[in-house]
Amino acid sequence: MHVDMSHRVRLAAAALVAVAALALALAPGAAAKWQRTRNGTVVSYDRRSLMFDGHREIFLSGSIHYPRSPPDMWPELIAKAKEGGLNTIETYVFWNIHEPEKGEFNFEGQNDVVRFFQLIQEHDMYAMVRLGPFIQAEWNHGGLPYWLREIPDIVFRTNNEPYKMHMETFVKIIIKRLKDANLFASQGGPIILAQIENEYQHMEAAFKDEGTKYINWAAKMAISTNIGIPWIMCKQTKAPSDVIPTCNGRNCGDTWPGPTNKSMPLLWTENWTAQYRVFGDPPSQRSAEDIAFAVARFFSVGGTLANYYMYHGGTNFGRTSAAFVMPKYYDEAPLDEFGLYKEPKWGHLRDLHQALKLCKKALLWGTPSTEKLGKQLEARVFEMPEQKVCVAFLSNHNTKDDATMTFRGRPYFVPRHSISVLADCETVVFGTQHVNAQHNQRTFHFADQTAQNNVWEMFDGENVPKYKQAKIRLRKAGDLYNLTKDKTDYVCFKLEADDMPIRSDIKTVLEVNSHGHASVAFVNNKFVGCGHGTKMNKAFTLEKPMDLKKGVNHVAVLASSMGMTDSGAYMEHRLAGVDRVQITGLNAGTLDLTNNGWGHIVGLVGERKQIYTDKGMGSVTWKPAMNDRPLTWYKRHFDMPSGEDPVVLDMSTMGKGMMFVNGQGIGRYWISYKHALGRPSQQLYHVPRSFLRQKDNMLVLFEEEFGRPDAIMILTVKRDNICTFISERNPAHIMSWERKDSQITAKANADDLRARAALACPPKKLIQQVVFASYGNPAGICGNYTVGSCHTPRAKEVVEKACLGKRVCTLPVAADVYGGDANCSGTTATLAVQAKCSKRSPSAAQ
Repeated sequence: MHVDMSHRVRLAAAALVAVAALALALAPGAAAKWQRTRNGTVVSYDRRSLMFDGHREIFLSGSIHYPRSPPDMWPELIAKAKEGGLNTIETYVFWNIHEPEKGEFNFEGQNDVVRFFQLIQEHDMYAMVRLGPFIQAEWNHGGLPYWLREIPDIVFRTNNEPYKMHMETFVKIIIKRLKDANLFASQGGPIILAQIENEYQHMEAAFKDEGTKYINWAAKMAISTNIGIPWIMCKQTKAPSDVIPTCNGRNCGDTWPGPTNKSMPLLWTENWTAQYRVFGDPPSQRSAEDIAFAVARFFSVGGTLANYYMYHGGTNFGRTSAAFVMPKYYDEAPLDEFGLYKEPKWGHLRDLHQALKLCKKALLWGTPSTEKLGKQLEARVFEMPEQKVCVAFLSNHNTKDDATMTFRGRPYFVPRHSISVLADCETVVFGTQHVNAQHNQRTFHFADQTAQNNVWEMFDGENVPKYKQAKIRLRKAGDLYNLTKDKTDYVCFKLEADDMPIRSDIKTVLEVNSHGHASVAFVNNKFVGCGHGTKMNKAFTLEKPMDLKKGVNHVAVLASSMGMTDSGAYMEHRLAGVDRVQITGLNAGTLDLTNNGWGHIVGLVGERKQIYTDKGMGSVTWKPAMNDRPLTWYKRHFDMPSGEDPVVLDMSTMGKGMMFVNGQGIGRYWISYKHALGRPSQQLYHVPRSFLRQKDNMLVLFEEEFGRPDAIMILTVKRDNICTFISERNPAHIMSWERKDSQITAKANADDLRARAALACPPKKLIQQVVFASYGNPAGICGNYTVGSCHTPRAKEVVEKACLGKRVCTLPVAADVYGGDANCSGTTATLAVQAKCSKRSPSAAQ
């Protein structure tokens, strides 16, 4: 989507707090910054901040991982991050996508890390590179390539010579690529910090002295590369040498005292904007207010860099996610999985960033002090009296009670669990609990084009093979990881059992104990049942009744992994797959088949023939599809939905398997695994438009269990329901203020300093309907507001007059505007509005 910046500038003149205007307001000094760095910048630091050629700066950063979004999305994601007030982008480097086979490298397309950093520079932003090369990141094998497990005598992430040799080789390959592209700040590039290793502190304890030796070696190796910028280690309190330790967590302003070396700055490299989710997890949230409180708190205690993990999470395409991790990654981030603004999280943090920038001079050069104002109440102040520069953070740490605190002779109302920012130690310019940003609601819409030719075909040639067909034969079932070598999720374990003493009075039961992660069992080619473990307890037992026959019985188990582990000591020794097999209910009691001799078939027929690609599709025979068939491939054609809205698959009628569109892996789906609230953890899956053709796209699925492919829906997603929920008691919007001659003043075009609400549609859309409007004490969330006892019937009429037919409108928040009764008992003096955006008509566009 093109970001029409000139259009946004024009809108800014008409609407003070229009979202579009903020991109320009939040980027002062960018041109001067790059004028300094094109010829190389000296990046140094003291306790107060990182410094560029001796100049202090604050850094507002967001994690966006290049392989979790297609390259065509990168420019828009970076632009939206900058528009949200960020000046820095952070990413890991993913070893296993760059070197999937030893000595064979891939830096093309979605793996083009150099291009990603170049785009960051083109947007006049800084960058952080987290080299690892172990990264965790809920990424398959923590980013380590599978072939590394097969190096003789290797032990990961300790003082082990084979591991250190390969780690150093890869790190230097990446650094050379970045150096050759002049991407480090010392060369005039955007990269200001580099990370070696990742969250090693608990690992050091596990390996003891060998861990300490390793981390010291890693630091010296990194520094020896001479990249001319500081190195950091996340979650490593005692970082060696000149490496800066940093904090990861939700509340680093309260949980982390900073580096023990008092010459090093306070850097927060992971502020978790939500919680990554695994299959089996119910929905999770982290509010915009809580994140804003944590960030304001961190800067109030002297922090200089805060990085949101994630700012945009994106998608774990194909088989890239770690064990049990879902394809959608940090969908609750300020930019959701599809790259759409998640409001009010994106907007509230944007407003916080602007408030911090108004306070930058005091934060970086002022003298800090702390004043207790009551139980769990305090003021943290940065002041330069000689220049009359001052900022105060009034903090209420009580999670239950609001408070009115007196600071420098004036009363200030500070809600519970919140911080008020006084940009001149007098004027409240931002409150973490007072959200002035708009809200929005995500909706999914049926795509008409995809309903045409909804004809499915199937390939059911994954019939459970005979034992004699297996080329790999072992006494016991082999390890899933060692067999698959991370090329597939699947291994079929097969055995034959003769003349089992069957009882006629009870049902025989098949028991399959596994290390993880999931299994589907068959007896005599008949489906018996399926079972699975969990992220926390991967081991499980599949225990299902079955029918046996006289003579030879064929037992088969299709075991599957849901990604490799991504953390912990001795990862190279982790196992998965079938552990023990028994049959109970026989005349002789329980029969243990564990050591009876197993045949192994690695992968699927459809995988080997690549029938999910245009080239491989014709290598098998397809026939009209039938529902509820285990171990079945399905395919259909569809045309791309019209418009620009992101495309998703609704897989709610399927069981468990994997998806491909035009040969691209979309990810693993798992609908049959319900969380505690009785629903699948994920049922909607992102299909980037760059994966699609205008016509004749091919959707291919492999279903392990049962499903109804003909009921799969292809949808588009929008955030066209926009809302506001603002009280008269909110402070004026941060964009009402500016700093002139070091002093905070109201902008000349600010009509007044009362609370105001702003509504802004996405580009190319207008407000076409006001769905709800109420002034008084409304309640609810965007998309589900209800009126209160102090509702004013005129509110909708007033809002419609101000907003209909416009892309952006501003609304005063005052009882007299809407005919409200300011003395109504129970009123919260709140304006709630929900509006609907849609494409402008041709006449409106002229």
